[in-house]
Amino acid sequence: MANTGSARSIATKAPVPWGLAALLLAAPMAAPPAASAAPPAPVPNADPAFPFSREIEAFAKANSAGPPVRDATLFLGSSSIRLWDIAGSFRDIRTVNRGFGGATTPHVLHYYKRLLPPVAPRAIVVYVGENDLAAGAAPETVANDIMALLRRLRRDYPRAAISWLSLKPSPIRWTLRPKMAQVNAMVAARAQRVQVEYLDVGTVLLARDGLPDASLFTRDGLHMNARGYQRWSRLVHAWLDQATPAASSPGAS
Repeated sequence: MANTGSARSIATKAPVPWGLAALLLAAPMAAPPAASAAPPAPVPNADPAFPFSREIEAFAKANSAGPPVRDATLFLGSSSIRLWDIAGSFRDIRTVNRGFGGATTPHVLHYYKRLLPPVAPRAIVVYVGENDLAAGAAPETVANDIMALLRRLRRDYPRAAISWLSLKPSPIRWTLRPKMAQVNAMVAARAQRVQVEYLDVGTVLLARDGLPDASLFTRDGLHMNARGYQRWSRLVHAWLDQATPAASSPGAS
């Protein structure tokens, strides 16, 4: 008797006619049902025109969160502004920090209306242009964009004292130093026409050999550490001590 309980047991079947077998072998096998396509992963920021949407939204919320900061000094620009301990470095004055990392001058112009506080600042400190050069913009283009921003600030805040901080040297961007010098020279020659003070904040970051003092920068070789910012703070404090409101609305340059 056959052991029908064995897993290896084979049931006896009637033989299949040869012609029918050939037809069965020739018939195409049904394809397995196609798996449904997975939905595309959501894009966190699908609009490339707004790479700083979160930072800008935070500024807008800060503007409406409470009473406006009156007679404040506005610090405006890129990560060199954002990473600066503005409140701790300028305890004797009211301050507003509007720095966002990676910003170029066109970015600041693009978000201009959403960056500015709801009331006119007493003074404005601007640092932009370095990321423009790093992204490949020509020095003349960078200087023109900076002047466009400074003219707009002067037009909107005719009485505010305004300063532009020169492009700083750094170990990782030292090869850009000649282009930075060109931008600095062009802005320095034109800033006075719109009553904007040019502040040289680069010389204080150089060592005796004329190269960037690495002890003033973080490990990334780009951003300053607390010691580097102390040097900037002293320069800005000195400017604020002698800065006076603009006398009148200057002509465009």
